Amino acid sequence: MSEKHKLISNSVSMLINRLTQGVISFVLTTAIARTLGAYQLGQYLLAISYYYIFVNIASQGLKTFFTREISQEPEATPTYLVSGTCLQLIFSIIAYIALVLLVFLLPYSDDTAKICYVMGLTIIPFALSNITEAIFQAQEQMHLITISTVPIYILRLTVMIWLMQLKYGVEYLAGIIVVSETVILIIEWLLVTRTVQANWEIKPNFIWQSIKASMTFFAIEGVGIIASQLDVLILSLLGNEVLVGLYGSVGQLLQPFTIAANSVSLAAFPRMSKAVDSGKQAQRQISENIIEILLIMALPFCVGLLFVGQELLLFVYRNQEFAQATLFLQLTALTLIPYPFIRVLGDTLLANGLEKFNLIEVIITTITGGLSGIFLISQYKLVGAALMTIVMSMSALSLFIYVVSTRLFSLNLWRIFQRPLLISSLIGFVLFLLKQGNVNFIWTLVISTATYLLITSFLTIQTLGGIQSAWQKIVKR
Repeated sequence: MSEKHKLISNSVSMLINRLTQGVISFVLTTAIARTLGAYQLGQYLLAISYYYIFVNIASQGLKTFFTREISQEPEATPTYLVSGTCLQLIFSIIAYIALVLLVFLLPYSDDTAKICYVMGLTIIPFALSNITEAIFQAQEQMHLITISTVPIYILRLTVMIWLMQLKYGVEYLAGIIVVSETVILIIEWLLVTRTVQANWEIKPNFIWQSIKASMTFFAIEGVGIIASQLDVLILSLLGNEVLVGLYGSVGQLLQPFTIAANSVSLAAFPRMSKAVDSGKQAQRQISENIIEILLIMALPFCVGLLFVGQELLLFVYRNQEFAQATLFLQLTALTLIPYPFIRVLGDTLLANGLEKFNLIEVIITTITGGLSGIFLISQYKLVGAALMTIVMSMSALSLFIYVVSTRLFSLNLWRIFQRPLLISSLIGFVLFLLKQGNVNFIWTLVISTATYLLITSFLTIQTLGGIQSAWQKIVKR
């Protein structure tokens, strides 16, 4: 399989996986909101937030580190599988204990705390499966991740909706998540041991060396995930579960872009790591291409939310209460524009072994976001949370652009923005006409989506040299 085909295959695999997660998360959030109400939705989202924080602190650093190391040293994969899993188990148990202690000390109600305790158990199986997924990513076999997870996600959603119809609460949904992640772990181990001969000797020296080598990654992921969930935590402490529920309902509407963006970035990261040896020009070309692709998705999506954000909230949740989150949605949508730069440039620094700057960025962003968030959220609630995310995004964007331009290469911003701006302008014009014509939301969605697909297809064909040239290139592949 050619390098280009492999990138496409892995991108599609990760996109399917992330898209499935996003669709299921969206459906589940909507079902909880409609069946159990905003308060229990807030409880669920708060428990998920604490789970995400501690599972990322415990595992994402190792996953990123192992992916890079196995990509560069594939013969050591058996050692990473067994000794790495042992190390991950220790960290995940510590993380769960820390979660329980923190939630116990914070002023949450007993039922909210109980849900957090149950959901937190998911840390252990999920963290362990990150080791197998690091191996799949390093081997550029992301389709095995999709095979392991997607069927379980679909089955899990079915069971959870069934339980809600039977009037079971959120704590039972949390229990289902724990069981399903354990099943995924078992499946991934069965798949990975088909191609990797496990070295069942646990090597304390390897574990210790891995801890020392990955500490920067742990710090980056740990501070980064706290930064990403900081608004939820501040909302839960300065507000209530209902505000958290409204906040989460908006977050679900942004999932289509973040899922696609993360899938492309994950699939491209091994190639970024390998491109380090090819020089700065090769890295620049890869980075600019990925940023442009992500902006082609981000900018039109942002424009669409500015035009029909309120209609989308009411259409999805069918409750006038959610209309009060419109301004929050529109402000938060603006953070989609710097996101491609933040994500891609951050991965570029990691690939070059410059992860200390990622650590500096997340520390600065977290401090900036925390200080601004305490004031903004206490004064403006949901709108304050949106302003806080904008402050954090601009902080991260400024630092990454500065570091990459001084240490590696400068970006050609006109080349990156040219097509995304053209597409967004045309989409904005179409939405303006539809708005002026009082076209209903469904038709507005259909027409604007079809217009976007036509424009992007046309520009893609033109980039490939016309229809005939594009067809010949596809056939040759």
